[in-house]
Amino acid sequence: MKVLLINGSPRGKGNTYIALSEVASALEGCGIETEIISIGAKAVQGCIACNKCMELGRCAFQDKLYNTVREKIQDADGLVVGSPTYYAGPNGSLCALLDRVFYSSSQYLKYKPAAAIAVCRRGGASATFDRLNKYFTITNMPVVPSQYWNSVHGRLPGEAAQDGEGLQTMRTLGRNMA
Repeated sequence: MKVLLINGSPRGKGNTYIALSEVASALEGCGIETEIISIGAKAVQGCIACNKCMELGRCAFQDKLYNTVREKIQDADGLVVGSPTYYAGPNGSLCALLDRVFYSSSQYLKYKPAAAIAVCRRGGASATFDRLNKYFTITNMPVVPSQYWNSVHGRLPGEAAQDGEGLQTMRTLGRNMA
């Protein structure tokens, strides 16, 4: 079994990565293979509602990030998506990617367990968490819970590593997904 984890932060090794790594460690401790993909800091093409994906079976835009994520979700048995919180919502680049992937590739996602993770300074995590979970529920993906909302607190680089309760929530999430 394999779980794909998507780091929706432009900071490849920042606080969102810390949270996802904690989930990955718990999954690996249960014998589940993991892979973390970072969306990076480059601009991400959003969906333009051209509906070409219905004809082509894939998005009309063929950028490397979309193709990589689409390929990886086909082989994954589960999905975890993590995002920093910007103005009480997920990273816009992450949403642009997810809009395209979920609309054009839902056949590869249905019935796979999924979880969202929100990383924030202080507030806005529940709105981020809710927005990301909608991708899963609209696509018939069971949402995996933890002992609390899947959020970790930290603004400055590395601060998430100091959120003991948030990291415990990530470990429980990983075990629940396994």
